[in-house]
Amino acid sequence: MLDNKEDVFILAIESSCDETAAAVVKNGREVLSNIIYSQIALHTVYGGVVPEIASRKHIEKINQVIEQALIEADKKLEDMTAIAVTYGPGLVGALLVGVSAAKAISFASGIPLVGVHHIEGHICANYIENKELEPPFVCLVVSGGHSHLVVVKAYGEYEIIGRTRDDAAGEAFDKVARAIGLGYPGGPKIDKVSKEGNPEAVHFPRAKVVGAEYDFSFSGLKSAVLNYLNSCEMKGEKINTADVAASFQKAVIDVLVEHSIRGVKESGLDKFAIAGGVASNSSLREALEKECRERGIRFYHPSLALCTDNAAMIGAAGYYEYKKGVRHGFDLNAVPNLKLGERMG
Repeated sequence: MLDNKEDVFILAIESSCDETAAAVVKNGREVLSNIIYSQIALHTVYGGVVPEIASRKHIEKINQVIEQALIEADKKLEDMTAIAVTYGPGLVGALLVGVSAAKAISFASGIPLVGVHHIEGHICANYIENKELEPPFVCLVVSGGHSHLVVVKAYGEYEIIGRTRDDAAGEAFDKVARAIGLGYPGGPKIDKVSKEGNPEAVHFPRAKVVGAEYDFSFSGLKSAVLNYLNSCEMKGEKINTADVAASFQKAVIDVLVEHSIRGVKESGLDKFAIAGGVASNSSLREALEKECRERGIRFYHPSLALCTDNAAMIGAAGYYEYKKGVRHGFDLNAVPNLKLGERMG
């Protein structure tokens, strides 16, 4: 653990997609406040996130959530050691709102500015409730836009050993949910309806990437589901939505679990964590917990509230960046396609 002779208070801001969030985090692991304004209800009618609407709503809510985060933490702005903000990856307009707010506050107050990678934030969410967790460990990051298998070598030091070649796991969930009539957001709805279905009812493919054993590919699985639905429609056969959802979900989970467990064992480590929105999937958690228990691997995961986009995880990541001496200037910009391990400034 890093030396905490003086308490470090981070005001964190997250606005990469459709959640406007702010938090106050003490010493990287103690959350004093975590305010989230979710836009899910706004975007549900469109079947997915509309970037222009998301950006406008962030502008409307950003100051309110920051103010509320300070009030709930019983802290003033001058008590903050640094301001951490997500600057990528994400929707460029949405990111710009958070980055602009953080730069304005830093400029006006003189408080140091620390830009944070969104995926790094998801990984660091594990530190908040698992006080004993320290690197090195392997982490599976699964969300709407990302599927990464990462070796966390040290705080802020990552080696990506597997990544998606096409659709991310969460993206596949959303697309299949839309195809079988469940709507948006797809992940939670498929998770729920799958409990009523038979995961062995339909055999869908488990893709392997030749020469890259840890990489993921879910585009073919998504196409297989669509082909199955079209075939049933052409033959006039009744589609059992719960069975299709459960069978699809099992195909995704089988691949995620297999790659993850192999990655942990071959890395020589005995600690494994999950992160990201799809990490809240109950069947995925159960499958990974079972495999880890049987193989003597310590399994860590954030609570459901810390799996989805939030500012507390950005505060945790921002703390470790701040302690390493990372500071950003007012030229910090939104980087929508920022890769894990990249740094600006």
